This record gives sequence, structure tokens and C-alpha cells, in this order.
Amino acid sequence: MRGSPFRRPVMIQRLRQIAVTIKIKLLLCCCIGLAVVFFAARASDIMGWTCDDCTTPLPYSSPRKRYAILMNTWKRYDLLKKSVSHYTKCLGVESIHIVWSEPAPPPVSLVTFLQRTAKANSRHGREAELRFEINEEDSLNNRFKEIKGLKTEAIFSVDDDVIFACSTLEFAFTVWQSAPQTMVGFVPRMHWIDRSKGEMGRFRYGGWWSVWWTGTYSMVLSKAAFFHSKYLDIYTNHMPSSIRDYITKNRNCEDIAMSFLVANVSGAPPVWVQGKIYEIGSSGISSLGGHSERRSQCLNWFVEEYGGIMPLLPSTLKAVDSRHIWSW
Repeated sequence: MRGSPFRRPVMIQRLRQIAVTIKIKLLLCCCIGLAVVFFAARASDIMGWTCDDCTTPLPYSSPRKRYAILMNTWKRYDLLKKSVSHYTKCLGVESIHIVWSEPAPPPVSLVTFLQRTAKANSRHGREAELRFEINEEDSLNNRFKEIKGLKTEAIFSVDDDVIFACSTLEFAFTVWQSAPQTMVGFVPRMHWIDRSKGEMGRFRYGGWWSVWWTGTYSMVLSKAAFFHSKYLDIYTNHMPSSIRDYITKNRNCEDIAMSFLVANVSGAPPVWVQGKIYEIGSSGISSLGGHSERRSQCLNWFVEEYGGIMPLLPSTLKAVDSRHIWSW
């Protein structure tokens, strides 16, 4: 049959059969692989390894593994009730300290409601301690007054109109534990060299959009930030009194003053943590006209009080909980 015209079609037919066989085997392998993945996922569900089990924080056994919440408030009892109701459910919270600067003491009805809420939200036999830190003078410095008898090293400073999920708060706390000498927070801001003035050593305050555009920050605002409890003592008893007087007079920039203080002591930049912020109240002083200009004035005045040295350090680091993102 050498040179037969029928030999070539037979070879082509065999090659086609081999190709079909290979395709079938590849398809079977893919099906088997998908089946393995499917049954592995089903098996994990059967064994009880759900997403909630993986992310729910475990009870803490030591105050060193918990933190205190320092909450600033002013005549917004409905917001205070919502915030306390939420944060007393977070397992890492050892105590909540409400900074009270109103001329009248807290209403009995408010105190009773908050105490009952803390008791109702107790977990694993542990109830978050609730305390009012009463101040005679109305000053923004009150939010950083030293607290006697504090049981934790970590403090989460927060306003009464800002809420974070407990899981987000726990993640930020673990970040702070890796860098306890600096501030760890959710609201970044930046200081920039002010080239428009034509003067050396002048700075301007950069809001959120400048951080968003450049990815650079040098402060995390104390409306939502962790820091070491020792900084309350330093702010109250060792920071120049002229800075506290300036803050009382101008009713602004206590958060910038704390950022200066921590950066000056630690020699390190803060850490920005990614987290969803739920603002349950109306806008504060940041929404008023001329806010950035007043903050820039604070920056430059504080620099003068620090001997002409800017202690704030820029950073581009951002801490993200990788369990809650689908890709890198």
C-alpha cells in the first residue's frame, strides 16, 4: 500500500482522535479539580469553620490586652447613648471614660441609662466600666487630662459622633500593640511647607484631599486614634502650658498638639489604619469657613513653642486588614 492515496486520511483521522482524547482528559481533570474545591469548602462548613468564627475576637484575660475608650462629648445625649451602646459590646473595651465639661453635672437619667446599657451588653461575665470624667472648666484640653486609676496602657480617643465596627477597632488595637509609642488612627492629615508666603519654616495644614492625592500624612487626628496612656500625663503636666492656654483661648487644635507631643517623644510618625467610619452626628468645627487657615496658624505657633523645630514626620504607610480584601 506504499504510496496509497488512502494512507494520509487515515493518519489525519487518528490524530483527530488523539486530540479529542486529550481534550476529554483535560476536561475531566478540570471537573475533578472543581469538585475537590467544592467538597473542601463544604467540609469546612460542616466542621463549623465559618467566616464569623474566623473573625470573632476571643475574650481577653488581662487588662494589658484591652484598652480604654476616652470619649469626648458636649450636650448631645442621643449621640452619647448610641456610641456607648455600641462600644460596650466590643470585647476589647476595658472601660469607657466620658469627658464631661458641661457646667451642670450629668443628668441622673443619662447616667442610669448608660450604666444599664453597659450591664446589658456585658460579655463572658465581663462588663465594661463606665466613668464620667468631670471638669469644672470648659476647655478642649480636658479630653487629654490625666486619668487616675486607669487600668490599661492603650487608650482609644474618639468623639461621641463617630462609630467603628468592633472588628475594625480590634484590628487597629493590634496595630497599636506593634507600635505602642506612636499614634495609630483612622483620620490622617498632613503638614506642608507653605511656599506661598515666601518665608522659610512656614507650614500649612493639609486636609483629607491632600492626603488622598499624595498618599502622605504626618498626623492621625485624636477624634479616632489609639495612643499610650502616658501621653495624658505628659500633655497635662509636662507640655508647655502656653500651648494649653492657646488651645483654651482659640478652642481648636488640641488634636494637633497631641500629634506634636507624641511625635516629639517617640521620634516616629503615626500609623494610618484603613477602616470604615460611621459618623452619626452633624459636622463639627471642621465644616466652618476658615478652618484650614486656623489649623495652619496652630501649626506655626506650635513650631515656635517647640523652638522652631517641626516634630511631625511624614509617612506613606497604611495598615490594612488583609482578611477583608479579596486581592493584593
